[in-house]
Amino acid sequence: MEIGVGRLAVVSGMGLFDLEDLARLAVPSIDSDEAEAIELRQRVAASDVGPHTLDRLESAVDELAIAYPSTPPDLLLLGVRRHLTYVGKLLDARKTLAEHRRLVVVGSWLSLLAATCSIDLAQRPAAAARLRTAAQLADHGEHPELSAWCLETEAWQAVTDGDYRRALKLSQGAQAVAPHDSSAYIQATAQEGRAHARLGHTRETLKVLGRVEHLVAPLTVPDRPEHHYRYDPQKSNAYVATTLSWLGDPGAESIARQVLTQLENPTTGTSRPRRAATARLDLSLALIASSRPDEASGVTMQALTSGRLVPSNFWRAKEVIKAVNACGVPEAAELRDAYESLEA
Repeated sequence: MEIGVGRLAVVSGMGLFDLEDLARLAVPSIDSDEAEAIELRQRVAASDVGPHTLDRLESAVDELAIAYPSTPPDLLLLGVRRHLTYVGKLLDARKTLAEHRRLVVVGSWLSLLAATCSIDLAQRPAAAARLRTAAQLADHGEHPELSAWCLETEAWQAVTDGDYRRALKLSQGAQAVAPHDSSAYIQATAQEGRAHARLGHTRETLKVLGRVEHLVAPLTVPDRPEHHYRYDPQKSNAYVATTLSWLGDPGAESIARQVLTQLENPTTGTSRPRRAATARLDLSLALIASSRPDEASGVTMQALTSGRLVPSNFWRAKEVIKAVNACGVPEAAELRDAYESLEA
């Protein structure tokens, strides 16, 4: 055998040790396979982000969403943008696939909140760009409720722009995407009712309000009812007041008064002065529908001088002032002056 092997080595031009090396290359050892697997696992698990950082970012999103009802949108936007900048840097860092998804979802929530602030400030191009980013990230993160919130927020922007048919389509699209047990689904349903009301669809509006009531009935008050993306059952009354006042239904008055009491003297959570200011506009419209324009004028002035109306609600104030003026109320001139000061 030794002679045979030697002859083979000579014929092939290789030495015995060359053949042994070739055999080792052709058939990797078990140890080598294991090392490759370990290295792959280590590379997949390598991260410069870490769960602690992501936990803090997710908590920051919650805190910003909780601050939304009571913080001027320009100030809140500054904080949101700072966090977005940090998220952008982390997206370039090493991270696991699971961490990447969490980071994308955080970026989507922050972009959505930034878009909401931009809508409040009537910054339409910025709002549209941020909404597109939020929607794309929600899609990448495979987060249906977040995708629904993006559509619902776009529907709200359409309402503020006076494009009520588009608002109706978007709110229905949000319901189609949202999980049926989610806050986004309830909010999108309520937004559909508001769009119907602006279009003068009384029957459809009342049907949607009935659906919202059914959805809200089993809910309890969340731990942090101020959270913009967690549906607070008391919020339902505010939407009913707005929706009925847009229909010109006198029944909106009692609900709007109840909402004001809840917002300014809450039994849970904190007061919500911004929502209280818009509730006064709802009450004013209801009072006009009840042929009490003088009282409506006084309530409107309280809203205008509250310092809590944001640009996205200016059109609602203007609508009330126009209605008061049409009734021949002498104080209408004072309301116009107050409104002009607000716009300045």
